[in-house]
Amino acid sequence: MDGFYSIAEFLRIYALGRTSLYRAAKAGQIRITKIGRSSRIAKSDAKAWADSLPTLSGEA
Repeated sequence: MDGFYSIAEFLRIYALGRTSLYRAAKAGQIRITKIGRSSRIAKSDAKAWADSLPTLSGEA
């Protein structure tokens, strides 16, 4: 499943907690896909979610 992250992989890569992930999924911000008994996140969905996050802009 090259085009998907496991939940554990996604949480590690994006430094996110499990509760925050499931809150975001419930709010429709990211999609979790069931493949058999496994929950996965498509890499394209993960990128779209990350791209939608607010950025901090200001003077440094």
